[in-house]
Amino acid sequence: MQITGNHQMARIVRHNDESVREGYIRNGGKEVKLFTSALKAFQCNNRIVMAQRKHLDDFLRGRIIGGLECGRTQLEVSEELGIAQSVISRLWQRFQDDGNVSRCYSAGRPRVTTPNEDRHLAVIAKRNRRSTASDLSRQLSSATGTTVSRQTVYRRLGHIGLYARRPVKCVPLTATHCRLRLAWSREHALWIPQQWSCVIFSDESRFSLQSDSRRTFIWRAPGTRYHQENTIEPHRYGGAGWLVWGGIILGSRTDLHVQSVTMTGHIYRDVILEQHVRLFWGAMCAEFLFMDDNARPHRANIVDECLQSEDITRMDWPAYSPDLNPIEHVWDMLGRRIEARQPPPTCLPELRRALLDEWCNIPQDQIDNLILSMPRRCKACIASSGRHTPY
Repeated sequence: MQITGNHQMARIVRHNDESVREGYIRNGGKEVKLFTSALKAFQCNNRIVMAQRKHLDDFLRGRIIGGLECGRTQLEVSEELGIAQSVISRLWQRFQDDGNVSRCYSAGRPRVTTPNEDRHLAVIAKRNRRSTASDLSRQLSSATGTTVSRQTVYRRLGHIGLYARRPVKCVPLTATHCRLRLAWSREHALWIPQQWSCVIFSDESRFSLQSDSRRTFIWRAPGTRYHQENTIEPHRYGGAGWLVWGGIILGSRTDLHVQSVTMTGHIYRDVILEQHVRLFWGAMCAEFLFMDDNARPHRANIVDECLQSEDITRMDWPAYSPDLNPIEHVWDMLGRRIEARQPPPTCLPELRRALLDEWCNIPQDQIDNLILSMPRRCKACIASSGRHTPY
């Protein structure tokens, strides 16, 4: 800093020089008394200057209190440390009130809702789990008078472990279905792998050219949601495709049967039972069990007569129990493998060839692991009292 006096430049020495503390500067070997405003300006520019809205550390608070206890005025301490006098005044007042000068940390913005309102929000959310966050906000406002945003509803419910998620689609179950599922699971829960190895699990599924998987995502730019290349136009009934039938057993599988028409009792008897199931019956032991669900073609009289004539034992199966049938996961694996093909099938003949190829390419150990999961499936069904299971 420089001060002009009598048309001469006088450079101020360091702030720790004794003459400066006494209010003098050296100019050509002479000590010249500084006038008051210049001394104040010098002191303010050669000390610690705290930025606005910055918290004081404990050391600086101690310096302030120490200076005031030594008899210095608040103005003197303010000028020495470059801190507003109002800050020093409030700090001194706190020290005189409770003897504490440490910073009191704020708890942040007060919560909009009370604990009782949070519990009420959780109750109405559990009472109607399909309510939107906006609906819950309006119900809370009408009940308590407290208005909260949708994000606040999300946070409050998230604190107790409730999150907005897509519900799982399951088959409808009645009390009778649950009772039969529970009884079947209890009967087979203690089966050993050797017993499950004699069961052939079978089922049908449908595959179309247009995937209906909700796992499909696209890459698009913001604002282009309805552009032609970013839309999917699903057919009402799934579009053109194939109906397939297959059977799995521990260590092996049947050939995949592919057809374009709907399964009927005659087709099921003449094609499925005669050409596929009988081959396995001839190679298996006397304890061979054939599992199929309760679809109408499977329970036709001509099918029952065919099984009796061939001495094939059918396994009792509870209705509406796809989660207990391990072949359902095989269909899911087959669908994933079809979707992963590059390029994907674009016509029905290509889809047929892809289905036959990928059916043979599914690793047998993965199929065996699904069959060996039957004890766990039974235990899960028992734990849910015959209701839906994670499988």
